[in-house]
Amino acid sequence: MNKTLFKIDNFFRSACLFEASLILVAIVLGWLADINPFAMLHFSEMAIVYGIIGTLPLFLMFLALERLQGDSMVNIKQLLLNTLGPGLHRYHWTDLLILGSIAGVSEEILFRGVIQPWIASAWGPMLGLVLSNIIFGLVHAVTPLYAVLATLVGIYLGLSLDYTGETNLLIPIIIHGFYDFLAFVVLMRVYRQSLEQE
Repeated sequence: MNKTLFKIDNFFRSACLFEASLILVAIVLGWLADINPFAMLHFSEMAIVYGIIGTLPLFLMFLALERLQGDSMVNIKQLLLNTLGPGLHRYHWTDLLILGSIAGVSEEILFRGVIQPWIASAWGPMLGLVLSNIIFGLVHAVTPLYAVLATLVGIYLGLSLDYTGETNLLIPIIIHGFYDFLAFVVLMRVYRQSLEQE
């Protein structure tokens, strides 16, 4: 599989625009549901600390899964390298930080800022958490296993809203953005190494 989601030359701009457009989706859905997507977002030094610390378990899981050699994991790794590698390897780590940050902000505002509270208001917090993250997993369903893993990561992000004792969207935004950045850097390095071995 040699095709990428975006044209390689436009990868960074296209990816940033796509991710940023999710904020508009969140605003429209929030308007329909009478939910302010930004209501739970507020600055807190503790939220930043919890966000950075909260990234570590996800990234350690990512590194552990990188080492697994089962067919399903190998398929996911190859798919990510083939789709993201050609675009990511051309950029500096600061570009990857920007892309990861935009993804963290936009996806968290949409899923944890609107969809989770929308479902929770109708069916309760537990179903809000689970159903919103099943949707999150399905949106990321590049393979069935990846959808399951993304659902579990989404549940982790949904639970992180309350790490400090007050609901704060900044925590999952930081976890998501920082995790994406670190994963992008690993994928970039692995892809560059594969090019050097050719």
